[in-house]
Amino acid sequence: MFKIKKFLIIFLISFFTTPLASKEPTLLITEIVNEASMILSSADPVESKIIKLNNIAEINVDIEGIGMYTLGKFRNNLNESQSIKYKKLFKSYFLKSFSSRLVDYSDPKISVVSEKKINDKYTIVNTVLEETSKNPEIKIDWRIYTKNPERPLIRDLIVEGLSLARTQKEEFKSILQNNNEDIDYLFKSLEEFIIK
Repeated sequence: MFKIKKFLIIFLISFFTTPLASKEPTLLITEIVNEASMILSSADPVESKIIKLNNIAEINVDIEGIGMYTLGKFRNNLNESQSIKYKKLFKSYFLKSFSSRLVDYSDPKISVVSEKKINDKYTIVNTVLEETSKNPEIKIDWRIYTKNPERPLIRDLIVEGLSLARTQKEEFKSILQNNNEDIDYLFKSLEEFIIK
């Protein structure tokens, strides 16, 4: 049901780092990439890597914010009980989506190219995933939420011009529109993915 695009793996490595205090966006991304490489290239068992990645992601990713964005206009129709349930399901879905795939990805080489402050809330850091024998060079733009400079968060990744958060939003929208906008159907779909 939830087909993860190939480049989603790249998106997900953006969330592996310990909390950083008042970091400039470019430095933040550099440290994130270094930390991701250490985790993914370690000799730890798969289960241990998944636990570490999930713990780090929970601390540093605005999972709730991403989840509400991907629900789009449908979030306005949720009652309190449905909202709580959706946030819980989306968190589990999000964590399983990347941790189960990232353990097969090792030592990504990403170089920071430039940085552009959009406004007081957002900064874009442009990077490049270096070419390998198996994959071509890929341009990656990191959307960093900087309203609170003491706790910058990554809200989205744009890979070769395609927003991954927006891609997920369109997928959820399609599921709901094809099922009479029944939020319970989305809940069921998320639950089925989580327990696989």
